[in-house]
Amino acid sequence: MKRNLVRYRNSALRKFVRRHQKYAPIIFFIGGFIFDTLTLGRIDRLYDLVVLCLYMSLLTITLYGYNLADDGSWKNTMLERYEEYFPLAIQFFFGGLSSAYVIYFSRSVSLSKTMSFFVILVVLFLANEFLKRRISNKYLQFSVYFFISFTFFTFIIPVFIKEMNTRVFLFSGLASLVCTLVLISIIYVQSLSTRKEIHLGKLMGIIVFMYAIINIFYYFKLIPPVPLAMDTGLVAHNITIEDNTYFVTYERDEWFVFWRGHRIEFIHRPDENVYVFSSIFAPTDLKKSMFHRWTWFNPGTREWETVEDIGYDIMGGRDNGFRGYTYKNNVKEGLWKVQVITEEELVLGVIDFEIIMNPDLEPQRMIEKRF
Repeated sequence: MKRNLVRYRNSALRKFVRRHQKYAPIIFFIGGFIFDTLTLGRIDRLYDLVVLCLYMSLLTITLYGYNLADDGSWKNTMLERYEEYFPLAIQFFFGGLSSAYVIYFSRSVSLSKTMSFFVILVVLFLANEFLKRRISNKYLQFSVYFFISFTFFTFIIPVFIKEMNTRVFLFSGLASLVCTLVLISIIYVQSLSTRKEIHLGKLMGIIVFMYAIINIFYYFKLIPPVPLAMDTGLVAHNITIEDNTYFVTYERDEWFVFWRGHRIEFIHRPDENVYVFSSIFAPTDLKKSMFHRWTWFNPGTREWETVEDIGYDIMGGRDNGFRGYTYKNNVKEGLWKVQVITEEELVLGVIDFEIIMNPDLEPQRMIEKRF
C-alpha cells in the first residue's frame, strides 16, 4: 500500500495537475466537450445512451464523493488518493454532458437555438474561471448540476418512452428536480462542512427558481423541442418522389456563402409552386405531428402575417431525418419565413427566403439533389 501511495505521489499526472492547478478545471471541462464532439452521433444509438447515462451516473457519484471529502470520509480508503481529482472529473462530466446538447442540435438549421446554448456554456466557463472558489462553490456546483440533469432527462426520457409532448417535458423536468434535491439533502445530512458552507433553504430555493425559469422559457416557446433536430431546410422550385427518394430542385447560392446551401432570393415564375423541404431527425419509433407555418412580412403594417399552417406526421429512426415538404402556388412578392414547428408550436427551425417576381430574371445555378 505504501509503495503504491509513493508511486501515486510521484506520478506524472499528479505533478501535471499540481503544476497547472489554476487551469486544470477549465481544461477538463473543454476536454469533455471535445471528447463528445468526436464520439457522439445520434441520441438513440446504444453507444450514445450508454455514454450519457454513464456520465450522469458518474457525475452524481463524484459530486457525492467530492462534497464528503472535506469531512475526511474517505480517509484511509482507496478513494483518498483520488480526492484531488474529483473536481477535474466533475468538470469533465459537466463538459461532456453539456456538449451533448450542442452536438445533437448542431445539425439544426435554426442556429439561434444552438447559439443560445453556447451562450450558456460561455457563462459556465466564465463562472468556473472567475468565481473565487470555482467549482468548490456549492451554490454554483449544484446549480450547474441541476441544469445539466434537466437537459439530460429531457433528452433521455422521450427516447426511452418513444413519446414527446408537454406532459413528457414537465415529467422530465420534475424528475431532474427531485433527483437534484434528493442528492443535495443526502450530502447536507452526511457532510458537516457542507452544512457550514451553505444555507439549505437558499440552495433549494435557487434550484426551484431555475426549475420555474426553464418551464417559463418552455411556455413561451424559447426552448427547442428536444430531442428533435432539423437536418435540412430549404426553399425549392420542384420536388418529386421516386422509389422513396426525394429529388429536390433548388437554386444554389454563391460559392462563398459556405454556411447555406440554397439561395434565399427565390426567382418566381408565373404559375410556379414554391416548395419548402425539411428533414427532421427523431429517435427511433418516435412519432410526432409537425407543421410548416408559412408567414409573409407585410411591408404596410411592418408585421409578419401567418398565411397557413400545413401539417404532416413524422416517424423517427432515419439517419438523415424524416423527409417532408409543403408548397404554395398563391404567393405574394416579398419576404417569407417558414417555421418548422411541433403541434405544441415549439420552433424546430426557420427557413427564410425572399420571393422576387420579375419576368426579366431567371433562376441560376439550379441543381437537383437527392434526399
